[in-house]
Order: sequence, then structure tokens, then C-alpha cells
Amino acid sequence: MPITTHPIARDTFTVDASTLLPTRADLVVRLDERVRSADDQPATLVLVGLLRRDDGWPIPGSVLGQLTSVLASSVRGDDWIARSGPTEFAVVFDGSAEAAEAAATRLIAAISAQGIAGMSAAAGLAGLTVDITGSEVHRRATLCLAAARSVGGGQVIKYSGTR
Repeated sequence: MPITTHPIARDTFTVDASTLLPTRADLVVRLDERVRSADDQPATLVLVGLLRRDDGWPIPGSVLGQLTSVLASSVRGDDWIARSGPTEFAVVFDGSAEAAEAAATRLIAAISAQGIAGMSAAAGLAGLTVDITGSEVHRRATLCLAAARSVGGGQVIKYSGTR
């Protein structure tokens, strides 16, 4: 006997693409694995943070899903995308920090091009090196994202410190 589903349940089911992404914990594990080969194969963590005029409401899941799709279609197949927070996406780019900075600029432009009222994005990035942990890479990129957000939408800030 074939299995059937209720037609109403099937028709009303929606998938939020953002919930399908790996979590921050998964990101840190991936970074810890990736820093081991950072001397031979450079990589950079880019954190893309959403900004919007604050109306006190959370960003709807449908908008997060739309932006997830935009980001996923804007990165290369070998880049790795995850969620870093409720309004933050992480992308691990293979290649130099300069190339990742150009890619981050394209990502935040792609978000702005969606025309979502009051929505913009900023990015912070940090290079992976063998002498630091994945958590430290994430901390550095988070600092840069916070600085970029404080300046405003469209900003990309690259970590250049030593601490």
C-alpha cells in the first residue's frame, strides 16, 4: 500500500533554507580542521552581518531563507557557508584575504540588491593561520564585523591586528 500525505499539509510545508546551514559550533570545528593546512592553502573567514532599521521585530524566516539562497548562489562551490548567529552568516573562502575581501564586498552588494526595505549588510573577515584556533579566527572576524556594523551597511573590515 503506498504512503500518502495529507494534501493540505504538503501544500503548506515550507523550507527555511537558513535552518539547513551548519551552526556556529560546526563552523568552529571546520575552522579548527582548516587552520592545520592554512600555510599551504590560505583561507579566510568572512562573517556577513545583516543590518536593518530596527523596528523591534525579528527578521522573518522567509527573508533569512531568501538571503541564504542569495549568499549560497554567490559563493564558489568549494567555499563553505554556515550560520554564525541569528543575523550572521559565515563563509570560509579558500584563497587570500584580499580575494575574500573582494568576495565579501560582492556578497553584501548582493544582499542590498534584493531590495528588502531597510536591509543592508556589513562584513568582517580574518585570515586562518596555523598558530591560532578556529575559535580565535571566529573572534577576530566577529570583532571586525562589529566594527563594520558600527560604521554602517556596505562596510567590509579585515582583521590586521596581532591579538
